[in-house]
Amino acid sequence: MIKNFTRGLAALSLSLTPLLAPAPAQAADPTETTTLADAVHRIPVADERREGYTRTAYKHWNAGEVPSDGCTTRAEVLIAEATEAPSVGANCKLTGGEWLSYYDAQEVEDMDKLDVDHMVPLAEAWDSGASAWSADRREAYANDLGAPASLVAVTARAKSSKADQDPSEWLPPLPSAHCRYVSEWAATKLRWDLAADPAELDAIAVFASGQCKDTAVTYTAAP
Repeated sequence: MIKNFTRGLAALSLSLTPLLAPAPAQAADPTETTTLADAVHRIPVADERREGYTRTAYKHWNAGEVPSDGCTTRAEVLIAEATEAPSVGANCKLTGGEWLSYYDAQEVEDMDKLDVDHMVPLAEAWDSGASAWSADRREAYANDLGAPASLVAVTARAKSSKADQDPSEWLPPLPSAHCRYVSEWAATKLRWDLAADPAELDAIAVFASGQCKDTAVTYTAAP
């Protein structure tokens, strides 16, 4: 009888263990918001190196967030940023739709006049640290749908004008877009832990101490 009683206590103890175990700690919100001036100090400083860069080092556009729907990352950006949604047909064929290119305030109805811009261009990212990444991480960067600032639908003319230049060399032609642009550039550099050269940081710092001093920078570290 004593043996049976002991077994009963052991069974009761095991049944209560899940109830008495401490609850797992809640994960902290990984999103950070800071000022543009502070963001300038958070971005690492380093000279840029272009050696070995080829655009094919980044696989894009890939199958996007839902590979079975036929929409590439590029198509998903166009769908998400449309001011008037396009029709989505078989194999993600897009027709119709309207967009507003924030770089130059152009309203676009002809999809052939649009392009999807990497906020920090692929070559600039390579120069700033991506050259040391794995192929998988470069693919994740080139198809980053996890942050709205990473990829943006703009006029093909604006994207072509920008090319692979940083804010010390190029800014959107629309002056009222400058604060948004430099804050999203800084957010992308912080999200992907990319460095910046001194001229690039100086250019952003000018905005941070002037017209964009109240502009927030919000970012989440890339997985």
